Amino acid sequence: MIQRFIELGEGYSDIYELMELARSNKNRLQHLIMLHTVKNERKLSSFVVVMKPTNPGDFQALYISLEGIPNHQFQPNKRADLFQALAKELDKEIIQFEVKPTEVFAEKELYFHYLIGILRLNHYIPALR
Repeated sequence: MIQRFIELGEGYSDIYELMELARSNKNRLQHLIMLHTVKNERKLSSFVVVMKPTNPGDFQALYISLEGIPNHQFQPNKRADLFQALAKELDKEIIQFEVKPTEVFAEKELYFHYLIGILRLNHYIPALR
């Protein structure tokens, strides 16, 4: 099984793309996730769309808009509202976690491995086979 984060930007157009990926692949959509962190004393969120693994191929895509959205619990914003409306539309609960910021990792790839570990330990994505 290959599980890989595919990073999108943090602007509105990127959120719309993330939402369209979820809508157009609703048969493959597994989870919608908000990851909350504090980076440079700012409370930020990342949005993640987790797809079911492909068959054949065992590739699991995790599309992410990384650390660019203000945490909606402290600062309401349109992007969080859009993501919450998407969850309601697709009949999904948004899974939320507090995580470390990217800046504590030497490379972004190490950060993505950290996130994959958290998602595996909590059984949101399957373990390696």
